[in-house]
Amino acid sequence: MDKYIIDGGRPLYGKVKAMRSKNATLPILAAALLADSGVTTLRDVPDLRDIDIMLQVLRELGAKVEWDRQTKTVKIEAAALDKDEAPYDLVRKMRASFLVLGALIGRLHRARVSLPGGCSLGQRPVNLHLKGFAQLGVEIAEEAGYVIAHGAVKGGTIYFDRPSHTGTENIMIGAALSSSVTRVVNAACDPEVVDLANFLNQMGADIAGAGTTDMTIRGVDRLKPVSYRPMADRLEVGTLLCMAAGTGGKLEVEDGVADDLEVALLKLREMGCEVTAGSNSITIASDGKLRATDFVTYPFPGFPTDLQPCFVALATRAQGISHLRETVFDDRFSHCMELIRLGARITITGDVATIEGVPSLTGTMVMASDIRAGAGLVAACLAATGRSEVRRIYHVERGYDNLELKLQAVGAAIEKVPE
Repeated sequence: MDKYIIDGGRPLYGKVKAMRSKNATLPILAAALLADSGVTTLRDVPDLRDIDIMLQVLRELGAKVEWDRQTKTVKIEAAALDKDEAPYDLVRKMRASFLVLGALIGRLHRARVSLPGGCSLGQRPVNLHLKGFAQLGVEIAEEAGYVIAHGAVKGGTIYFDRPSHTGTENIMIGAALSSSVTRVVNAACDPEVVDLANFLNQMGADIAGAGTTDMTIRGVDRLKPVSYRPMADRLEVGTLLCMAAGTGGKLEVEDGVADDLEVALLKLREMGCEVTAGSNSITIASDGKLRATDFVTYPFPGFPTDLQPCFVALATRAQGISHLRETVFDDRFSHCMELIRLGARITITGDVATIEGVPSLTGTMVMASDIRAGAGLVAACLAATGRSEVRRIYHVERGYDNLELKLQAVGAAIEKVPE
């Protein structure tokens, strides 16, 4: 294991470039299994643990996979897809690997996929995925921790009780090769869902309404391999902006798309930061003196839950009292206990965190519990006085490609060392 050593209190200045989106790339990798001939090429793929796990799953199913880490290129040939089982040992490591369920239903009309694992964020059931496929004519059963699926998607209209990001994507992938029309009501509107639809449509799918709550998937007979570059990672963009806001200075994040982060940028402005959106970048200027504000997490286009830990880190040093209500996950405050170790004043009552700003945080040892909690702790430690250690950074490395190198390039004193 590795850890970060951070000497805090150094403003960030300069320019960094956002990586491609992890949360867009993972479903695209699963959807690449739908092409029954040729090679699908993905460009600028981030070097992340979660990407590696997904590629292991694809290989396990019979796909040929080449990953050139130097050029960040992944090539997938799925013509020989012959296995219908995604085993527990792989799927337990990363929740998004459950997206191969839709791909196997679409290609083979059968699947045996382990129930997923991944970050511990309270209950994250896949019942919406399974209910959706069952309503579309697929026989679904659960047996010894596995989901067993038989049959092709027969089409129809399904309704999500609440928007499900991965549920919407799984249905999109599974219905793309059907012989019918599928309508998804209350579909997730996330930009990553739109990116998956763009990828599938480039392959020859017929998907309309992506990015709205009413999506239509008209099944086609065959999909072809393509070359594709996933969208920029809006969560890394937001994370870097928060880190600059907390430390002060001025940072430009290239490939940042303001429309993907509209509410988060509004909150940064409310906290006293100057935020400027260009055609292909976002620039933040901050003196590190922040104002308290309130947040409520909500599915896109609401305030993103995956940026909640970074904004809590900012609120710990903001003048006044901030309130944050978490409505997406029922257990996403583990980072708050670690922030308290740095000197933060945080009280948790149910799904609300009350944060009383303090003049400064003091460096100490903290521990990441999931990807975004780890990023929030790094943001806090960058702004804290003195030296900090962030342990269990393998969580952070699931979602951020060489984060320490990007931060070093803009003035942060951060180093990755062996545990």
